Amino acid sequence: MPIDLSKLLMKEKSHVVINPREIFSILLKKSSKFQFPRDVQSEVWEKWFLRRNEREIVIKMNTGSGKTAVGLLILKSCLNEAFGPAVYITPNPYLVKQVIQEATELGIKVTDDENSSQFLSGKAILIINIYKLFNGRSVFGVGDKGKKIDIGSLIIDDAHACLSTTESQFTITIPNSDKVYKELFELFTPDLKSQSESSFLEIESGDPYKSVLLPFWVWKNKLSQINKILHLNREEESLKFKWDFLKDIIKYCRCVIAGNSIEISPHCIPVIKLPSFHFAKRRIFMTATLSDDSVLLSHFDINKDYLKEAITPKNANDIGDRIILIPQVLNPKINDEEIKSFVKKVISKKLNVVVIVPSEYRLGFWQEDADLVLRADNLYEGIDRLKKKHVGLVVIVNKYDGIDLPNSACRALVIDGLPDTRRQIDKINQSILSESDFVVNQRIQQIEQGMGRGVRSNDDYCAVFLMGSSLTNYLFTFGAKNKFTNTTKAQIELSEELSIQLQKASLKDMIDVLNHFFKRSPEWVEASKRKLLDVTYSNEIKLNPIIEAIRKAYNYSLATDYQKSSDELQNIINKTSEPLIQGWLKQILAEYTNYTDELNAQLILKSAKSVNPYVINPIEGMNYIKIKFDNTKQAHNSYNYLRKSYDNPNEMILDFRNLIEDLKFMKGTSNRFEAGIEKLGKIIGFVTQRPESEYGNGPDVLWATGELNYFIIECKNGGETQKISKRDVNQLSGSFNWFNIHYDSTCNSIPIIIHKSDIIERASTPTPGTMIITEQLLKLLLVNSEKYIIALASYLELPTLEVIEEQLSFYNLNKDDFIKQYLTKISYK
Repeated sequence: MPIDLSKLLMKEKSHVVINPREIFSILLKKSSKFQFPRDVQSEVWEKWFLRRNEREIVIKMNTGSGKTAVGLLILKSCLNEAFGPAVYITPNPYLVKQVIQEATELGIKVTDDENSSQFLSGKAILIINIYKLFNGRSVFGVGDKGKKIDIGSLIIDDAHACLSTTESQFTITIPNSDKVYKELFELFTPDLKSQSESSFLEIESGDPYKSVLLPFWVWKNKLSQINKILHLNREEESLKFKWDFLKDIIKYCRCVIAGNSIEISPHCIPVIKLPSFHFAKRRIFMTATLSDDSVLLSHFDINKDYLKEAITPKNANDIGDRIILIPQVLNPKINDEEIKSFVKKVISKKLNVVVIVPSEYRLGFWQEDADLVLRADNLYEGIDRLKKKHVGLVVIVNKYDGIDLPNSACRALVIDGLPDTRRQIDKINQSILSESDFVVNQRIQQIEQGMGRGVRSNDDYCAVFLMGSSLTNYLFTFGAKNKFTNTTKAQIELSEELSIQLQKASLKDMIDVLNHFFKRSPEWVEASKRKLLDVTYSNEIKLNPIIEAIRKAYNYSLATDYQKSSDELQNIINKTSEPLIQGWLKQILAEYTNYTDELNAQLILKSAKSVNPYVINPIEGMNYIKIKFDNTKQAHNSYNYLRKSYDNPNEMILDFRNLIEDLKFMKGTSNRFEAGIEKLGKIIGFVTQRPESEYGNGPDVLWATGELNYFIIECKNGGETQKISKRDVNQLSGSFNWFNIHYDSTCNSIPIIIHKSDIIERASTPTPGTMIITEQLLKLLLVNSEKYIIALASYLELPTLEVIEEQLSFYNLNKDDFIKQYLTKISYK
């Protein structure tokens, strides 16, 4: 039988060639679909090859541009150059299968078994998901147990999609049903009470949506007892996969106590606890072209000194085609119900529509119309169904990354509302930072990740709808739209050019536009391609200096160099002008200072509290500063607030509709609700404050309504009982007493509870004069307040004070009419 020796030569050559482009050309068993590499792949391979000896490299490519093949060939090159073993890491198990499939079609040896001799000897690439490496009992070795499996080269694919997993693996979450929760809660009880008595009572009652950050000095002072409790329970389910990560650095963790759980997490991810990952000879991070790369520092501790510019293809026009529509901006009269009906009845009958909602609560809005609901437990089976056939309207709960919805799996994508935060510490930070630039960047990145789910190759196309007042308002305030990447901004600009023709159009008027898009009208396709023609990738690695400083400070603290930690933070504080961010950073600075100088730490925290009222309270608290209504007319206050807050009438309307969303009666929204009530007071011309949040004592909200009159407001929007409880009544009585301590007898006040009901438990003894704003009365107040805003927005500029005064009176928003129209007396039915 004739033997073809050339095959042996080619086989041998594939193991010594190290240029990825050349390896691709000599792979013998690759599928016919891989006859030629794409231009973008060749460009990336060549750039990487020239820089391959840099220890840490970032590669940015659009999804669908052949990124997986690029990564596999790079790791094959590393193996051929004796930089093995090599590991390819994906965000989830589902994508492991996809990468293995692609490797098989390329003819590259891979395995998903970390004990494989082929992998350990550098002859095959290990394909795993991030969980396999990042867990407290990792087979690769953790902490003082040392490195068990050596890694020469690794790629983390879709690094941004790995973040939530990385965070969760370094976060201990102890449910309130666990005995560990009970022991820790008992340990911290006196300290929680000293921070806020009302918050303590809500947490003690098991409110899953109430949480507080434990003061850092309490954590330090009780560290010995904390360690003992956690060590003795280290085999509990909540601890056993996390404890080995954090046990040696527990003193540098933060603790959040909520009604349903206790959460313990570090400021940054201590990847040094994974020596195989930390000391890998080559680390390559592949990401989509997102606008902020700071997570590479906070989560993976990339050494900035190694980082140059990212490796990218020359042009960014390899992304799929998207038309991006924001119906409620085109026509403010369009509501959420109409959009839901439109995508259900008009689009989903023939095409797959995927809706991403931020929470289970928002799922309730879509539930009856959904043909399929996907959560973590059925997500990937559902995606397989979408890829194989027409399903209709599919709703995915709080999943903005790590999933592929190519081609007919998703022809229309709806992003409904702003993404929710996952961890308790993130919720705490978000409440401290409010809508600072820092928070805006994070949220826009999540939104953009979600928007990318529906286009997974350069010939793919998907219509994207952005809806919900919280999201649409967000895009047109805070400079949010400008924070998208160049490619997304270009597609938004094209859609906006089209939108000029659709101003005040109904959803039916948009059908023609969508037909052109879905049927691939040559005019649309040409316009879309032209818009992207000159868009290039930014090869700049964008690192937020705040995140960089926090990472450095954290690393110095691990080395017990607290002075350098403080220096890093003080330096960035000096460069920060936003008060909210400055106060938050000072709180972190106080925490590190507390290791060496407890008195100075409290002074720093006082300074933090003076610029950001939402940071934790110092030990002795802050002196309460009274609010005053300086006899300026209510109309004048309203005018000044609106003029300062908004640039144009549409922005004013959009933001008020977002406020309406915040003032819903639902669990888990107390902070948003209280902030919303404070803001509503400002809009209609009162002077407002949140004493309990800002000073740790007093009512949820305080309104000064003029002539030494005040509304003392307790917000109970998350309550499920049909009657106002004795505890709620007692809390309002406590706030009333607090008011009388701080305000003299010349001041008049009305104690007010916002609650679903006006019926009070008979065992309660409310303060005389207590009034209620029921759910129905709040709705009426919001309806009239919205009409007030729309009336003012009808003027090109804000009208005269006389007109504003008339509008306040017409909608019963001045103080006296407000009392008559929107407050009701308590009932004992």
